[in-house]
Amino acid sequence: MEAKAIARHLRVTPMKARRVVNLVRGKQTTEALAILKFAQQGASEPVYKVVASAVANARQKADQQGLPFNEDELYISEAYVDEGPTMKRFQPRAQGRAFRINKRTSHVTVVVATPEKGGEK
Repeated sequence: MEAKAIARHLRVTPMKARRVVNLVRGKQTTEALAILKFAQQGASEPVYKVVASAVANARQKADQQGLPFNEDELYISEAYVDEGPTMKRFQPRAQGRAFRINKRTSHVTVVVATPEKGGEK
């Protein structure tokens, strides 16, 4: 079973968000949430919320299908950051010039799954 959560238009640059997502990719969800809770990066809080949302979605999906749910079995099977729309702002510079500032946004996607029982991974 797998469940997915997406956070769109986060005001974090994709490069900074990818640093945080790379910390937790492939880990158990309980371990990932503990890592994100104490990570120093500013992007760790929105990524924490996305992972927690994916776990809640998995719990909801298990309840709807009548399956037993154990949060300790979940792991992060996929986690990636895509670039969102860029807000363009202008700052005045010397001699009447204008300097463009790009305020970048991110789309963070996290997929949690339970390990498959059987011959495969």
